[in-house]
Amino acid sequence: MDKESQHICNLRKGDITSFEYLYTVWSGKLYNFVMRISKGDSYLAEEIVQAVFIKVWEGKESLDPGKSFGAYLCTIAKNQLVNIYQHRMLEQLYQEKVIASEPTENTTEKEVDYHLLEEYIDSLIDQLPPARREIFVLSRRNMLTNKEIAEKLNLSENTVESQLTKAISFMRSRINQHYGLSVSLLLYLLID
Repeated sequence: MDKESQHICNLRKGDITSFEYLYTVWSGKLYNFVMRISKGDSYLAEEIVQAVFIKVWEGKESLDPGKSFGAYLCTIAKNQLVNIYQHRMLEQLYQEKVIASEPTENTTEKEVDYHLLEEYIDSLIDQLPPARREIFVLSRRNMLTNKEIAEKLNLSENTVESQLTKAISFMRSRINQHYGLSVSLLLYLLID
């Protein structure tokens, strides 16, 4: 077993020294990776590196010393970056839509509308069957991979994927009915 794999085994048991070792070895490499895929956003790269290692610590028991730790870190970082970009895009598109459709509306009303939309999405999540809701929240809010969800809930990855597909389909149809196609297309980024 190589040194890194040994540190991963120790980290699974909660060894902070092994965590610090892995952070020291990988944080700079991960920062450079995020800088490349974020087109040089150093603030975002720093935030994502910190968030990734928090996630590593929180999920340390499920780490697999036989798999590439670097690939695992990059997958988490990429997913977090995509989620951040999707959220930013949604906010920007929503603000542009509100400004274009109601130019006299003040900023406070726009923020209220946005929060109402977020509350509507939350209410749709609450309408999902409990198991499907849990899978959706773990995927979209906690940003776990399908594999991580499957391991956490003792399900197959196919089951997780099937439940996510059904959840997204339900939410898209309800958003389309309630807000119309234009907002439904904007929210495609948030729930897909």
